[in-house]
Amino acid sequence: MTTVEKAPPVSRRDVGLLRRPRATTGFASWITTVDHKKIGILYVCTALVFFVLGGVEALLIRLQLFGPNGTVLTAGQYNQMFTMHGTTMVFLVGMPIAIGLGNYFVPLQIGARDVAFPRINMFGYWVVLLGGIFMYSSFFLGGAPDGGWFGYTPLTSAPLDSGFLPGRGPDFWTMGLILLGIGSTTSAINFIVTCINMRCPGMSLLRMPVFTWMMLVIAFLTLFAIPPVTVALTMVFFDRNFGTLFFDPAAGGDPLLYQHLFWIFGHPEVYILILPGMGIVSETLPVFSRKPLFGYAIVVFSGIAIGFLGWGVWAHHMFVTGLGPVAISAFGLATMLIAIPTGVKIFNWLGTVWGGSVRLTTSMLFSLGFIAMFTIGGLSGVMHSVVPADTQQTDTYFVVAHFHYVLFGGLILALFAGFYYWYPKVFGRMLDERMGKLNFWTMFIGFNLTFAPMHLLGLWGQPRRTYRYDEGLGWEALNQLVTVGSFIIAFSVLVFIVNAVVSKSRGKVAGDDPWDGRTLEWSISSPPPEYNFAEIPEVHSRDDFWHRKYTEDDEGRLVPLPSGGAEAHAAAGHDGHGIHLPSPSYFPLVTALGLPILGYAAVFQNVWLALLGAVVLLYGIYAWAIEPAD
Repeated sequence: MTTVEKAPPVSRRDVGLLRRPRATTGFASWITTVDHKKIGILYVCTALVFFVLGGVEALLIRLQLFGPNGTVLTAGQYNQMFTMHGTTMVFLVGMPIAIGLGNYFVPLQIGARDVAFPRINMFGYWVVLLGGIFMYSSFFLGGAPDGGWFGYTPLTSAPLDSGFLPGRGPDFWTMGLILLGIGSTTSAINFIVTCINMRCPGMSLLRMPVFTWMMLVIAFLTLFAIPPVTVALTMVFFDRNFGTLFFDPAAGGDPLLYQHLFWIFGHPEVYILILPGMGIVSETLPVFSRKPLFGYAIVVFSGIAIGFLGWGVWAHHMFVTGLGPVAISAFGLATMLIAIPTGVKIFNWLGTVWGGSVRLTTSMLFSLGFIAMFTIGGLSGVMHSVVPADTQQTDTYFVVAHFHYVLFGGLILALFAGFYYWYPKVFGRMLDERMGKLNFWTMFIGFNLTFAPMHLLGLWGQPRRTYRYDEGLGWEALNQLVTVGSFIIAFSVLVFIVNAVVSKSRGKVAGDDPWDGRTLEWSISSPPPEYNFAEIPEVHSRDDFWHRKYTEDDEGRLVPLPSGGAEAHAAAGHDGHGIHLPSPSYFPLVTALGLPILGYAAVFQNVWLALLGAVVLLYGIYAWAIEPAD
């Protein structure tokens, strides 16, 4: 039961620099909110902005490679474009957009009113946003990062006066990723504590929706993957600026040490990006097939197995570095093994659709497209467990094709499935299905036109990360096809943006449960009230909301129950009076502002900036600590 809360008395903390924000609407309410739903929307919108920026960088790359000896970009500009494209898509799109969807829907799916640490949740968002702005500011402050999204040493770790990678791009890259790592780590801790401690009564672990399960798995992956790459980035920064020699082979350093540290993070990172997509598809397929997820427990444990095995395959990125036959055999075998739980999931998804009452909504089309494209990406990936094949394909466009089939064909298609599925819940209106299908088919066709030819380009010898190629090599026609496909993808994204913006005010009113959903988020109003649930629900089965709406007759046919999901009606009209919620706060933003100032101080070796950043950071922490929590 909820309790009535008395208004807190006005104290000296409510005035001056420590006064509480009072705005409930408008811009101020968004920068001070600690509501997990608003924070989720901020994450997703921010990630979509960076998605557009990363897409523009990709289009510039493709214009440069449209024909032989391209002149759109110089070599240095091309290096900046492909570095920032990869960095943006991995760290500023894939991770934040998954965190955003998790922020919004994990508490709703487990019957909670918020995440465990609302203020830390908002702090994490500000750190990610400011980290992205910090990294992109490098374009105006001496040059963007240009050493690849992986930043291999000793190229990136060479001192500033060495002549390698002139400018401070690598410094912005290392400091920016450290900031983003801080934001991701706080989110990971929040998800772990929320999923373990804040489930509603009856919500056992094996009753949690698969999307929530996958967010829990990637939270653990993030928590343990960020420290190794943070160590590696710190060592790179020290080599460049303080004369250490961690990666200088002439002084006894080891460049391969960096590769090990980076890929110990980098391969779990692949699963940090793809597991949320797997969770989304595991939610949409049962709804649009009107069947329970086939093999729920197997899908969950396969996701856990993927997360666990992901720690044992990092060196398959390093087969051409001379690790020796024992190491490459072990990692080749591990790469084969990790394909097993992935294949299990694919068969479970197909088993869910098989024999179901399938509705080919836009969300369902994106989900089915995910299965097909991710399967192709997985097949080309497991080829790299064969060491001779990997050796031939390393640093060619075949590898580019593979990871885009996995991450774009997997993650991005699944994210769009989630957008069309959950948009009605977030905004209370439906996205236009005609525009949605145009969005799907242009993206599906453009995606395959872009990345399928790259398999052939790689097998025909075109190397990655080269800014032009000579005539007569037989690559011209396929590169032109790739460039055309990339612009079709851009058109598809534009269609989605127009659809989302227009539908927010003009779309068909959705109702609380437009898809006949199975999980708890569909049991409350659309959009959800600030307090989520008028009464904390108690669940009695997996897909509990579905079982409140339907039963089976003697012949196994679904029969609607008279209550029709009574929770939704009980919540309707509740004004939230008496439900305790945490108060908004300025101080997550103030605390986060100190971090990029310290980042600029580190890049430019400026003591005064360091002092300013420390003052802002410490003031934010102090004010946060003494601010009333209610």
